[in-house]
Amino acid sequence: MGKGILLVAFDFTRAHEDEFHDWYDLEHIPERERVPGFGDCTRWISVENPKVAIASYELDNLSVLETPAYRAIGGDNLSVWSKRMIRICKRLLRFEGKKFGAGAAESPRGAGGLLINAMNVAPEHEAEFNEWYDGEHIPALSAVPGALAARRFRSAASPRYLAIYHLQTPEVAMSAAWQTAANTPWTERIRHHFRDRQRILCGAYRRDR
Repeated sequence: MGKGILLVAFDFTRAHEDEFHDWYDLEHIPERERVPGFGDCTRWISVENPKVAIASYELDNLSVLETPAYRAIGGDNLSVWSKRMIRICKRLLRFEGKKFGAGAAESPRGAGGLLINAMNVAPEHEAEFNEWYDGEHIPALSAVPGALAARRFRSAASPRYLAIYHLQTPEVAMSAAWQTAANTPWTERIRHHFRDRQRILCGAYRRDR
């Protein structure tokens, strides 16, 4: 697994919280777990804004999203409940991409935190961007205590790049070690070429009832 990913972020401020979680837990994720080629389906809640939720779906490959089994529950064939919730909620991000570049092959189980960075990059600096990510950034962040896995994905759409970091806890991304690893001179130079960046730090979704 892990050759592809589908990642979706919603702001569900306008929805009733219990209904939003019921929809995901009782219908939306179970539907997708039954589609051949879908692997781990996990949910996350933003640390900064608890009304922002992320769902990540591990895929055998992106062609899973073109299969009859997926099309039967997606697009125009979304359930009435799904169409209603998507209309109420604000979608912040939908990313479909293939595993790309350096980083772990698989997502680890049992992570307590997730950091995502989605972005485009100025085309004339794309080669250096990828050299920096694979040669310095991913290795440095992967070595931070509490970092469980780092992976990169690339899409044919916008945003083009997604980096995902699984962490023991969200606090790992706030640590001094993380800040040192994430803020090198090369990083500072490359950041000027980021476009449309979305950064969301999350904790693992848990529901008491």
